[in-house]
Amino acid sequence: MLTSALKTIIVMGVSGSGKSLIGSQLASKLDGTFEDGDDFHPLSNKAKMSAGTPLTDEDRWPWYATLRQRIEDMRHVTPIYVLACSALKPEYRDKLRAHDQPETLRFVLLDGSKELIASRLAGRKGHFMPPALLDSQLATLELTPDVIHVAIDQTPEQIVSDIIQKLEEEDA
Repeated sequence: MLTSALKTIIVMGVSGSGKSLIGSQLASKLDGTFEDGDDFHPLSNKAKMSAGTPLTDEDRWPWYATLRQRIEDMRHVTPIYVLACSALKPEYRDKLRAHDQPETLRFVLLDGSKELIASRLAGRKGHFMPPALLDSQLATLELTPDVIHVAIDQTPEQIVSDIIQKLEEEDA
């Protein structure tokens, strides 16, 4: 069983890795609340990405500040908050983590091959993130030892079970 210290789980990865689907199922399984970080992007960021232009760090900082505030706000609302957010660089994860200890906030990377993710992106309709930005996202991804890796080449139910098992192992 997960410890009561764990308050926030960031489900991270590149676009098309399944953050929204897995995050929502994980939150449901843990009796928590799920939100998608993309919903907090300003329209200017969404327009930029829709045009095929990667965001700069200057574009991201206000968004990460909003997400960090949301993490803090949700601690008064739900026992477990699951947030989907790409969080591709260590400094982005640092903005989300702020002063939290590792047992309070965890990062879970949905990890898969470029080919698998590209095939998912090709089948997605109506999303502001075009498949053309996959290469830039993969190039941006920087991993650190604190990130829990979960393979996405399995069913959503298996992925959620794998996440819970790995979180419990971290608590042991």
